[in-house]
Formats: sequence, C-alpha cells, structure tokens
Amino acid sequence: MSLPPLRLKKNEDRRLRAGHLWVFSNEVDTVKTPLSAFEAGQAVEIQDNKGEAIGNGYVNPHSLICARLVSRDTEHVLGKSLLVHRLNMALSLRERLFDKPYYRLVFGDADNLPGLIVDRFGDVLVAQITTAGMERCKADVVTALEQVIKPTAILFRNDTSNRRMEGLESYTETALGTVPDHVILEENGIRFNAPLLAGQKTGWFYDHRLNRARMQHYVPGKRVLDVFSYIGGWGIQAATAGATQTICVDSSEAALTQVQQNATLNHVADRVSILQGDAFDVLKSLRADHEKFDVVILDPPAFIKRSKDMRAGLEAYQRINQQAMQLLAKDGILVSASCSFHLPRTGLRDAMLRASRHIDRHLQIIEQGHQGPDHPVHPAIPETDYLKTFIGRILPSA
Repeated sequence: MSLPPLRLKKNEDRRLRAGHLWVFSNEVDTVKTPLSAFEAGQAVEIQDNKGEAIGNGYVNPHSLICARLVSRDTEHVLGKSLLVHRLNMALSLRERLFDKPYYRLVFGDADNLPGLIVDRFGDVLVAQITTAGMERCKADVVTALEQVIKPTAILFRNDTSNRRMEGLESYTETALGTVPDHVILEENGIRFNAPLLAGQKTGWFYDHRLNRARMQHYVPGKRVLDVFSYIGGWGIQAATAGATQTICVDSSEAALTQVQQNATLNHVADRVSILQGDAFDVLKSLRADHEKFDVVILDPPAFIKRSKDMRAGLEAYQRINQQAMQLLAKDGILVSASCSFHLPRTGLRDAMLRASRHIDRHLQIIEQGHQGPDHPVHPAIPETDYLKTFIGRILPSA
C-alpha cells in the first residue's frame, strides 16, 4: 500500500530512530508536506528530510503531537492484521503474569498500539481510544479483539478529556454484546464489584495491584484510613488483610455505596465504614476530633494534569500528606501515591519530606512502588512511566 508521505525537517528523525513514537508539529517540513493537506487520523509514511522512510503511522494536523509511528516496517499499516498481531503480543505478556483474566490488556504506546487502552474483566472488555488515527480503525479494533480474546461484550469509554486535544467527541458506546452495569473482578485474591458504565475511567485501576499487595503487610491488627477510596480498592484489601477497622473516604456517594457492597462481598462489612466529603475537609475534621490511625493511604486523582499546574499541585500534595501525617499514631505508616505524570518521583518524595518537617516529624521511606507489569513502560516515552508510590514510616523527631 502506498501512503502519502509526511516529511520531517533535517535531524528531526533522530528521536524516532532512537525509539520514540511521536512527531510534533514543529518537526514537520510543512513546505514539502503541509499539515493542512492531511485529514485527522489519516495513515501516512513518515520520512526523514531526504525522503527515506522511517515507518508508517497516522497524522492529526490539529494536534501538537501531529503524528504517531505505528510500525517501522513500511509494509505493515494499521489495520486488522497488525492489530491482531499486537494484541496477541500484549496478551502473551499478561497470560505469563496473571492466572486470571483481570488486567490491563493494552497500554497504548507501551504495547505498540498508540491511542488504545483496553482493560479486561474476564469476558468483558472496556476500551478507550484517545487518538484520531485509532478512532478511524475502531471497527478493526473490535474485530481484532473479537478474534484474539473472544469476549462476550466490548464497551468503549471514549469519554476522556484528552480526546479533545485530538478534536474527537466524547461518547460511551457498546460495540459488542450487552455490557453489564457492574462486573466482578479479582485482584490479589480479593473480589470487587466494579461499575463499568458509570465508574471512573474504565471502572477500575489495575495499575496499583502490586502496591496494594505490599500495603497488606502493614495493616494486620491496625486501624486504617483510606483517602480517595473510590470503590475500596485499598480499604477492602486492608480489611481482608486483617485491619481491625478501615474507614474509606471519598466525595462520591455512589462510590462509597459500592465500598459497602464490596465489603459485604468479602465478608468484612463489620470492619469497614465510610465517610463522604472533600478529602481535605474530612482530614481536617478527623484531626479536630482527635482521631488517630496506624496506617493512612493517600491515592488522590492527578493534582497536576498540565505542566502549568505544577506549583498549585505541589502545594496540594504537600498539604494532603501533612494532614495525613497529623492523623497518624506514633510510629505510623503513610502510603502516598501520585498518578500525575508531570510530578516526578522525587517531587512526591520531596513533598512528603516537606510535610514531615513542617510538623516536626521524621520520615523514613520504607518501600517504593510504581505501576504494575500490565502497564509496561516504553523506555523512550517517559509519559508511560507515570505512577509512583511511597510507603513511609512517620516518627517523632528525636
């Protein structure tokens, strides 16, 4: 298949040849290949400034990331055949890692499928498309998923905010079968009832699987506070691991109702309670009531969604960590996480340090965690390495 060329400026091919997959609009030779000549999502052959092919990809003239490399073999264009191959490669990794079909099946660029996210809940798949190029191939995505996974249902949760940057509309659509409102999944041997149609993102956050497993070592016989709990991923696992009491905090009434249902599902309802409200306000109220916890878990949404949010976001991370530390009993454990890509790992660590020093506490970092192996990192694309977790011990200053 002969594809229209997208020509790069001199030396702008270096990053692609070094392993990256993105082309930025200022790297394109718009004299020889004007971006205005392309449609959003159109397949192209990406070339260096001399016209030598680097590989195939797709273009979006309306986006800062104006093209994405799909294959370095010019014979392999994005379509059913390539999708089936890449899905099989992604599946082989997950089947090597997990004995049950509950995981992130596709993690975009890191699985060589830029613009596609797929979470697996047994026979039900929830997918997100985030680029115009992958949107054009949606029918092939469905066909390929049917061939590789043979699911009973496929749901597209194409309602993420980053679709706007690609000029794409927001929608939710059932592409195959009948999608249930809720589905049972299993993580670390514990069952959860997750909302697919009305939940956050795809309904569940598989990325913290290993961090939640490590957390369980610190909670037997302890009183635990799970802040930003969503449907209880951390709190329910703390209770099943032997915590004497777990309080889950979230602003969503629907999420907290799901916490209670998941507590009942795992036979720990007598040790799990809920508090609804803004996390900062709830922590302030708990401190005013002189409440103390042995373990506090912080898994907030991204406080830094854009680089210009850095200053305010850093202040928010320091503030929430300080409030959590003030609720810890002597020799308490703080589990602190961030999913903000723009916040480096050292940024979260330093926010925890500043918080501890502000209240005259000593912080020991005991463990560090990151996203699970079903969220692999593309070594040339730092954006794929986004999740960080610290388990800290908080002691009085000596």
